[in-house]
Amino acid sequence: MKEGLNLDLNFEFFSGKRVDDIVILNFGETPIIHLLDLNVKESLFEYLRLVEKDDSVKIVLIIGSSQKMEHDEYLEFYKHIVTSGSSVNSFERLFNAINQVILRFTSFNKIIIHADSGNIIPPFLNISLACDYRIVGEDTVFQNPSMKLGLVPKGGGVFFLSNILGPGKTIEYILSGKDISAQEAMSMGIVDKVVPPGNLNEVALSVARDFSQPSVYLLSGIKKLVNISKKDLANCLETEDDILRDSIRSAEFRKVFDE
Repeated sequence: MKEGLNLDLNFEFFSGKRVDDIVILNFGETPIIHLLDLNVKESLFEYLRLVEKDDSVKIVLIIGSSQKMEHDEYLEFYKHIVTSGSSVNSFERLFNAINQVILRFTSFNKIIIHADSGNIIPPFLNISLACDYRIVGEDTVFQNPSMKLGLVPKGGGVFFLSNILGPGKTIEYILSGKDISAQEAMSMGIVDKVVPPGNLNEVALSVARDFSQPSVYLLSGIKKLVNISKKDLANCLETEDDILRDSIRSAEFRKVFDE
């Protein structure tokens, strides 16, 4: 195997480790909060640039944080922004950070596998949908607070889910306000593999090893072709931002936090 760069590095909210021709990214506590820090976000993107330039790396495996924000914390996070009096600027920073991560993953030149478990709120679902293959633990629940907030999910959720489920089922799911289990997500095509949570990392690495067997040219070619279907994603994210700006300025949105 071609020798590549030293990619075993630790940062403030994530770590990177090379295992043969695979790079494993592990995210730390509350990734959304950290992404609002420009320096922290840039450290992630700089690391991804290093990985992208290294031809000896074939697959990137992302392991989701075990200490991420959940449904109630997500609502409190929005409430804090609204009640702090700086809602517009804070939301702009949040939307921009999520957009950048989503677009970076979809434009990445290597196949990305995403592994996660536990309770998953829309931003983390959407980040996983920006990846190429998804593995979750059996304990996974995709939480759906869209109806409670009265906001479209940020991060291309409608775009990705429409491509997977079709427009009708996407509308039905979001407006239902219902959470979905790992097995339901598997049957819907939202995830690709469900495993016991204790075996998640082991199985994810095994899948990454299997995917890394072909040549780098075949893998990069598949990635390019798969991403053709995502060519309208940037426009969708901009439209999301416009819709969300109007929503968060509305009196109806603020009433959510007056209860």
